[in-house]
Amino acid sequence: MTNETHPEIENTMQFTKIGIALKDWPSLSESERLSTFNSMSEEEAQDFFDSLDSNYQADLFEQFDRDLKRRWANDLAYDDLADILQLLDYEQVEETLSLLAKHARVEVMALMAYAEDVAGGLMNSNYIRLRANMMVEEAIRYIRTQTLSNVETIYYTYVIDTAQKLVGVVSLRELFGARDGQKISELMTTGDDLIAIPDNMDQEEIGRVFSRFEQVVLPVVDEEFRMKGIITIDDIIKAVEEETTEDMQKIAAVESLDAPYLEVGFFEMTRKRLGWLVILFIGQMLTATAMTHFEAAIAHTVALVTFIPLIISSGGNSGAQASTLVIRALALGEVKNSDSLRVFLRELGSGLFMGFILGIFGFMRIYFWPHANEVYGVNFASISLIVGCSIICIVMWGTLVGSMLPFLLKKLRFDPATASTPFVATICDVTGIIIYFSIAHALL
Repeated sequence: MTNETHPEIENTMQFTKIGIALKDWPSLSESERLSTFNSMSEEEAQDFFDSLDSNYQADLFEQFDRDLKRRWANDLAYDDLADILQLLDYEQVEETLSLLAKHARVEVMALMAYAEDVAGGLMNSNYIRLRANMMVEEAIRYIRTQTLSNVETIYYTYVIDTAQKLVGVVSLRELFGARDGQKISELMTTGDDLIAIPDNMDQEEIGRVFSRFEQVVLPVVDEEFRMKGIITIDDIIKAVEEETTEDMQKIAAVESLDAPYLEVGFFEMTRKRLGWLVILFIGQMLTATAMTHFEAAIAHTVALVTFIPLIISSGGNSGAQASTLVIRALALGEVKNSDSLRVFLRELGSGLFMGFILGIFGFMRIYFWPHANEVYGVNFASISLIVGCSIICIVMWGTLVGSMLPFLLKKLRFDPATASTPFVATICDVTGIIIYFSIAHALL
């Protein structure tokens, strides 16, 4: 019997340890985090650091001493280092850049010039470059030497000309499957089959390109089709996750958090939540204002007040449904601003149909209620008709508001996610009261 541990078991134990550390990380102080990180082996530390959110990476990196900073700055991929530096203050950035080799410093500064949510800010400039006139054997030898450097991936190589323009792409599989004596120009993908991402493309659109063409890595080019870098699928998954988190927060009527939940200070968290709550609270106050204009109808038939929650919730719920569906469709590129009329007609029909079904339930709930004339008064038949008609109108109106508001916000260059569920619900509450009592005033 031996004491040797199987490699797979060692890997499992390592990732379990990393998982436990990640779970406890938010609750640790800065000194405890540094101590925990320093207790890891070099391999564990690398895997753990890669698993951290960029905000946590920046916080940890800031605590490193000069020698540790130098080692990590030179070991990290250029795009990952650029992401970290964008979260640090000026002095920290200058110190870190001074620790890099001249070539690495130029590459990282070039990446930092881009916004972090566009292709230029997500790309990695370490990729394998080939020339079209290279022979296959020569290219394979060159790739073998390049794997010793910090290249992002070797599965795809990029053929560029003397002006640094992208002219083709060759996969490693195509290279090893080629005949002796073939040139790279005979193997490379060119023309319309060559997929490239503009360096100013937004990360949401990049995610759609990856999904549409089912790629794991894509080249990034500038306006003149000069090769700038590559984006891998893991880079864009992380970016899309951050974008989705931001949209989820906006849908909940919360300003985007720039750090993990437990890292945001009490007053900062309150500020980001209170702003929208105040706006929504003021909006809800309009509901009381609207009701004062219908005091006569309320005094005439007090039973109308009983069904106010039913009425306004129907509009808010239908509006929230439509808003969520349209926001998601816009985010995925399934619909565009030019499709707003089609969406309007589609939601008009859906809202009318759903409102009619719910309206029938509302009518029957009152009209056929046992002893309805005693519970709701002699006007119970009119009240049942008012509630039924109001539900039809309010559900249809809520559906239209929820579906059209994202289009309006996008046209005004705002994030459609701002058409959050609470925002749509507040609009539907105020207008629902007006619709309800207007119908009541007309029928009574």
